[in-house]
Amino acid sequence: MPTITTNDGTSIFYKDWGSGQPIMFHHGWPLSSDDWDAQLLFFVQHGFRVIAHDRRGHGRSTQTSDGHDMDHYAADVAAVVTHLDLRDAVHVGHSTGGGEVTRYVARHGAGRVAKAALIGAVPPLMLQTEANPAGLPIEVFDTIREGTATNRSQFYLDVASGPFYGFNRPGAKVSQGVVWNWWRQGMTGGAKAHYEGIKAFSETDFTDDLRAIQVPTLVMHGEDDQVVPIADSAQLSIKHLKDGALKVYPGFSHGMCTVNADVINQDLLEFIRS
Repeated sequence: MPTITTNDGTSIFYKDWGSGQPIMFHHGWPLSSDDWDAQLLFFVQHGFRVIAHDRRGHGRSTQTSDGHDMDHYAADVAAVVTHLDLRDAVHVGHSTGGGEVTRYVARHGAGRVAKAALIGAVPPLMLQTEANPAGLPIEVFDTIREGTATNRSQFYLDVASGPFYGFNRPGAKVSQGVVWNWWRQGMTGGAKAHYEGIKAFSETDFTDDLRAIQVPTLVMHGEDDQVVPIADSAQLSIKHLKDGALKVYPGFSHGMCTVNADVINQDLLEFIRS
């Protein structure tokens, strides 16, 4: 399997398919690069080089004990980018991966990044604080921690079959294959990495990173996102971006890259080619 080794000895697995302008995809918690199957196949067939990695502690990357924070996540991305010598790249991040993209582009992306896309992404800050009163209470994330620590397998099934894809909504068409694929990806990763990653995606403040991004950035968010509510994320992030555009999808869930891939892929393609 193709891997690179970071400065602290972590092995990062990545996929690298096709040729042309590179698009690098950054997955959400607690998944892996497999969550981008619908996008990787679409864009490689449209003449792009597609790259996706498994975050440290996730998927096929090392289940390392330490470094489960956004600074390490972004540095790991920079290591992959340097190893592959990616230039004029588009970075696309979903959920936690959107935070990873934001920090990477702001701190490591100078001269290498053409555009960025944040899909159902966690910036600017998910946690409710005095400075961010509209955020989610810490108890929400404590519940995720408890589920991850006590019965991760069942908790992941509950998330995948419920709010993630909107399968808990009346009249929803539930795909058991999608549910089990989410569960499979989650259970492949390490419990410690997933547990500590909750703090990374919920308590990291990306406000300054958003303000530092100079490249065109598309913010895409489902109006019915039950995992990362749009009012606490996309509608705030767009205010901090110098060259940002917001596209809202009525009725779409957090997992719209999978269950609404036909719409998302076309909009991403239009943005990248524009």
